[in-house]
Amino acid sequence: MVARNTDTTPLSLYFADNAAKEGHGRQSLHSGAITIFGRGANVVIQIASTIVLARLLMPEDFGVFAMMGALTSLTPVLMDLGTRDAAVQKSRITRDEINTLFWLTLGIGVSLALATALCSSVIASFYHDHRLENVALVWTLSFIFSALSLQHTALLRRAMMFNKVNMIEVGANLFGATGAIVLAFTGFGYWALVLRPILAAFVYTVGVWLSCPWIPGLPRMSAGVKEMLTFGTHVTIFAVTDAIGRSIDRIALGHTRGAEELGYYQNASALYDSPLGIFNSLHTVAVASLSKLKNNLDELRRTWSIALSSLAFFAMPMFVILAVTGPEVVVLLLGERWSHAGTILSVVALRGPAQVVERTHGWLHIAAGRPDRWMHWGFISSLVQVSAVFCGLPFGVMGVATAYTVCMYVLFVPAIAYSGRPFAIDVSRVIKVVGPQLVGALVAAIIGFLLRDAYLTDVSVLVRVPSLIFACGVSYLLVTVGMFRLVKPLEVASSLVLDLLPARFLPLFHVGFMRIWRKP
Repeated sequence: MVARNTDTTPLSLYFADNAAKEGHGRQSLHSGAITIFGRGANVVIQIASTIVLARLLMPEDFGVFAMMGALTSLTPVLMDLGTRDAAVQKSRITRDEINTLFWLTLGIGVSLALATALCSSVIASFYHDHRLENVALVWTLSFIFSALSLQHTALLRRAMMFNKVNMIEVGANLFGATGAIVLAFTGFGYWALVLRPILAAFVYTVGVWLSCPWIPGLPRMSAGVKEMLTFGTHVTIFAVTDAIGRSIDRIALGHTRGAEELGYYQNASALYDSPLGIFNSLHTVAVASLSKLKNNLDELRRTWSIALSSLAFFAMPMFVILAVTGPEVVVLLLGERWSHAGTILSVVALRGPAQVVERTHGWLHIAAGRPDRWMHWGFISSLVQVSAVFCGLPFGVMGVATAYTVCMYVLFVPAIAYSGRPFAIDVSRVIKVVGPQLVGALVAAIIGFLLRDAYLTDVSVLVRVPSLIFACGVSYLLVTVGMFRLVKPLEVASSLVLDLLPARFLPLFHVGFMRIWRKP
């Protein structure tokens, strides 16, 4: 694949030494904000397109898509081989090393595409649905497109060019969503959902090739490549076990309950995964930032504490509100026939306060250069999640959703404490960083559910939803800010707004908000 490049960025920038430079903290903060804004735009596109598609397609169509998606969730992990994290974390990297990784990951992508095509009839038999045979054949195109983009993405992230990566992701997602809506409107049914990620992967691949001036050359095996493959193998094994833990619910429900029941669960999970994906997208920024601080432990611990505390502060109440308003949100967005998914969403979203923290354990494993520890945790985490799903499976969709939520609260503190051990980050430090936010979130959830089920059942939806949002928000702030005096995340947010706000608005911001939160 040959790309015409108009980027004037020196190629050497992508291969520069991986060390913190002056203004690194502010650059990391800006990169995090850009990543969240970009992922937020993707969430808006995802939700808007789901609203339209839910009215054009049936729950069974979403179930067919979810069956294939769950069964092939391991393929991106196997193609990557952990090489993107390895390239970002490595102190020095050469063109020869990236050349070799490119051809290796492309070869794996093509091999996985062929294997999936050969197993298409087996996949259809497993789910007892003949439609999946052709779906599997077409789905393989996404593997090849994704493999072509992996190393260009790694170089852009290594150079902290998250603005480019996010613009490309948003554009690709918008193209895929538009294509899916057109296909659904013209009567293509579940094929609209199947072709959406393929269209997005194609546009994303073209975008990163046009944005990064590196063109792959001939492969050459070296000690550096072997080192990154060893690193990446551990990352891959973790990612495989993690993907099993995260997809076993849909695989099990699809096999035992069929496409329609899985369709309700899929759309409830999609509405939950959208905001979760916003916060998970910070992994790439955090790894790039913390890896540059691995030789300064005090600064690394300080940066990690501020980042995780701020993430938990703003993320946890969002999931509480989503849980409390789940039934209303689903009906308003997707329509009355999806009301069953609203009940599922109320349970699924309750795992958010714990899972948004649990998902950050990779920050420290990769920054420490210890993917072997990440791999070990993957086995433990996956075993707990798989066990939880099979415990809940006899009770149907709600049983699986409840069991999965409970296991997240079992896992999240040990996950971070284990990842932080190389940096002397223990359980007490984890609780200190995220404890106030969790207490505030749980209090807000209790108050929200009590109000919804005891006092607001007969109130109009247009009054009930804003009332619940206000009650949960105020309760959360009273606990976190009023009781625990947790204001650092607000100071971080204020500082970020101050940096990004146009100059003409700065005097107003200084006079108002900054006087409240900035320390004397």
